[in-house]
Amino acid sequence: MTLQLSDINTLFTQRGHHQYSGEPVTQLEHALQTALLAEQAQASPALIAAALLHDLGHLLEEQDGSPTCAGIDDLHQYRILPFLRALFGEPVLAPIRLHVDAKRYLCSVDPAYFASLSADSVRSLALQGGIFSSEEAQQFISKPYASDAVQLRRWDDLAKTANLQTPDYDHFSHYLTAAQLPQDKMSKN
Repeated sequence: MTLQLSDINTLFTQRGHHQYSGEPVTQLEHALQTALLAEQAQASPALIAAALLHDLGHLLEEQDGSPTCAGIDDLHQYRILPFLRALFGEPVLAPIRLHVDAKRYLCSVDPAYFASLSADSVRSLALQGGIFSSEEAQQFISKPYASDAVQLRRWDDLAKTANLQTPDYDHFSHYLTAAQLPQDKMSKN
């Protein structure tokens, strides 16, 4: 099944109020805060769209509590991709797909980064394969869009502030429209 922009809005409307695993924000608050940080950094529309959608895979299933507390890596970064592939190209999809590995990369290359992670991020890091070796880190950063994924990861980590006022979903939805594939390419996917 392919999601349309209206379906994405519906997912955030119906499930965005769920707590973001182990954090003091909801899924929607986290998405909006991440997108706001991307917008403030004057990122491209595609990267702002990726920031808004990076954890949308969490909303595809009803789960109580944090999957990491149950020892589960929900693979959210991959789960959402088939649903978005007909709408967006690699400038949106790759940072979403790579944002988990970007955490593994940052832990490898920035000793202070690991100390800044929340408890749930540390738990998920172990489930997601742990810190990259030097060789794995080099392989990761040489991938297309890896630097965008690293930037997205940094915004992701900062987007966990309780009661932070942000623009609403409608404010950011125009970035989704701007980042969409042209109609002629949509029909080929």
